[in-house]
Amino acid sequence: MAGRNLANAVIKFCRLLRAEGVGVTPSESVDALRALGCLDLGDRNEVYWGLRAVLTAGPEDIPIFDRLFAEFWSLANSTPPEFLGGPVSPAESSDDSEPQGGLPQKAQVLALQEWLGEPEADTEPTGMPSVSDREAFLEKDFSTFTPDQLDEIVRLVVQIARKLASRLSRRRRPTTKRGRVDLRRTMRRNLTRGEMIDLSFRERKRQKIRLVVLCDVSGSMDLYSRFLLQFLFALQHAFGRVETFAFSTRLTHITPHLRGRSYLWALRNLRAVRDWSGGTKIGESLATFNREHGARLLDRRTIVLILSDGWDTGEPALLERELRQIRRRAGRLIWLNPLLGSSNYEPLTRGMSTALPYLDTFAPAHNLASLRNLARHLHL
Repeated sequence: MAGRNLANAVIKFCRLLRAEGVGVTPSESVDALRALGCLDLGDRNEVYWGLRAVLTAGPEDIPIFDRLFAEFWSLANSTPPEFLGGPVSPAESSDDSEPQGGLPQKAQVLALQEWLGEPEADTEPTGMPSVSDREAFLEKDFSTFTPDQLDEIVRLVVQIARKLASRLSRRRRPTTKRGRVDLRRTMRRNLTRGEMIDLSFRERKRQKIRLVVLCDVSGSMDLYSRFLLQFLFALQHAFGRVETFAFSTRLTHITPHLRGRSYLWALRNLRAVRDWSGGTKIGESLATFNREHGARLLDRRTIVLILSDGWDTGEPALLERELRQIRRRAGRLIWLNPLLGSSNYEPLTRGMSTALPYLDTFAPAHNLASLRNLARHLHL
């Protein structure tokens, strides 16, 4: 298992625990990733106790955890698992690329490599899931997809994005085509006639809105980042006006990377995001956006989407100030949080509790159904 991405290994381990009956929730999987960021990965005992503290709920879970830990992480005598990478040396980590609480730099570098694999051709999958599969996929949490299911949902994501882009406004405009009768204009045109002859019609007009999307790609979002990026890739091709940014400890404009001919092509280009799977400084990232892009992109016809779990390591006062500025300029501010799909989730983190007063909409983004439901919020 040499060379595996640490984050993906934790996700797979959590899936094994769930399959054996251990109640590991998506939020606990995120906690496990965060815990490993604070541990010495060369010390297998430290890794064992750290994961056990987070992923077991009672004595009945411990025998299952011990067995799966020994099998999955290949514990053997004094040799640490190869794909843990041993202790992180100063050369592999710096304040610039691995903020406090983030994953080791080696995991950051491999975060996208695991997704790319070795495809035979740079094309999207051609298979279509059945109707029953599509219905199951809609309600399935992103964190529970198996590797062989990942590419099957690409087309469903594209369909959802196209439906969002085709959403019509509530206002209507005159039209020469048949549609809903415009009673006011019909009466006005026929005032001098004895009976109504000419009917006037009206139709809904498309909203000319701009989407600005800011997506959290920090370590705590690793369970969901791949699926949300598929969604952002589809949005980029479905909407006429959309600008997309990724952030962890810094902001990166990724719109040019998402305009490629395929999602796999986009993934290769997204390796330009330097602090992938790092820490999270939402306030500083929003400050960069407001300073460098806000005046150009934000107006009353703009809807801002923030996709993040709200785990912010920065100052709450900075986050509050920058959100207030976005809210004042934009027509609508929507925050999508994958953890909100969990029944026991409460927005108690500093970042999330600071953000809530400035949001028009706070909604989940943990499965395809939640992304489809975004349509009801995309209006001004």
